[in-house]
Amino acid sequence: MITRNRSDLNLTNESEVESFFQHERPDNVVLAAGRVGGIADNQAYPADYITENLAMELNVIRSAHDTGVHRLILFGSSCMYPRECSQPMSEDQLLSGSPEPTSIAYAVAKIAGVQLCLSYNQQYGEKRFLPVIPNSVFGPNDNFDPKRSHVLSALVRRFHEAKANHVDVVTLWGTGQPRRELVYVDDIVDACLHLLQRDISTLEFPLNIGVGSDMSIRELAETVAEVVGYTGQLEWDSSKPDGVSRKLLDSTRLKGFGWEPKVSFEEGLQKTCEWYVQNSHRISAHSR
Repeated sequence: MITRNRSDLNLTNESEVESFFQHERPDNVVLAAGRVGGIADNQAYPADYITENLAMELNVIRSAHDTGVHRLILFGSSCMYPRECSQPMSEDQLLSGSPEPTSIAYAVAKIAGVQLCLSYNQQYGEKRFLPVIPNSVFGPNDNFDPKRSHVLSALVRRFHEAKANHVDVVTLWGTGQPRRELVYVDDIVDACLHLLQRDISTLEFPLNIGVGSDMSIRELAETVAEVVGYTGQLEWDSSKPDGVSRKLLDSTRLKGFGWEPKVSFEEGLQKTCEWYVQNSHRISAHSR
């Protein structure tokens, strides 16, 4: 397996990406890289979000095409779907309305990446570029930076630090009412392998990757607090944005192809919290 981290390969740099593909000549590629973060970071740096993600997608997909990569999987995002969208969201609802304004720069970049894959497939008559849409992914090695993390990893860190520092009250953004579907990272990996190792000639892309159930942010926060062992009070700051009210994916298309999630939310959360506790000192030092 060929991997590179950001310090070794800058995917926004066209010449670096071209050189990497010409030298390594990979058979298959999973483009999981991207600039990602929560509501606050999306609102603070929209130009960075759209520029960096567009650059990564264009550089990698173009070089993958030029060097004859057999298959490439691109991760889209559930935030590509319209803010007002019937639930669960099926793939044919993409581009049927405007995305949530708080993450629209990121959403537009991801929509462009999906269309880039479909355009290469259409023009060259080969189903080589496979855009998938995973819902909120969590697990060990997630980004726990308080400024750029997604909701579950942010909650794990907040409650762990509040417990360690004997904080009586933790204040969270929004009302706690929006609902989110969460997918454990190992199930995403399993879905990718499922697509790379089988005949996909009959499949239509993009493909949603979800577990088929969701929970409110309030329920999520209370569950994370319980697993972490935080016994203080939770308060909600309704002056802060909630984001889109619900993002539940319809994954019928992929499940009909023989894939099913294997890790329950409870098991995945326990593994994530245990990993964070074991690595919290290193994470905290890196975030300073």
